[in-house]
This record gives sequence, structure tokens and C-alpha cells, in this order.
Amino acid sequence: MAKHKKPKSHFAICIISDDPDLLTPRRIYQVLPDENAARSNYIRVIDNEDEDYR
Repeated sequence: MAKHKKPKSHFAICIISDDPDLLTPRRIYQVLPDENAARSNYIRVIDNEDEDYR
């Protein structure tokens, strides 16, 4: 039986935000996998309004 590897979780800390209602400085956000964002040197997270944010 093959063992399934659990994907590693990655996290990011917001440093500066133009809109603290969406992203709060010093708050930790889980990073979501997104190849398109990575190609543009961005990451995707779930913001404070439960929307994905890049």
C-alpha cells in the first residue's frame, strides 16, 4: 500500500497593508498553492473576509 504524503503547509506574515480590513499587519496567513501567482513572485492567501487574495 502506497503512503500518501501530506502536503506541507506554508505561512506568511503580513508586514504592511494598504487596507487593514483585508490583510492585517503582524497577522499570519496560510499560503495557498498557486502556480500563476508564483510565476509573478506573488503568493495567494485567504484574507480577513475569507476571500482568496493574491
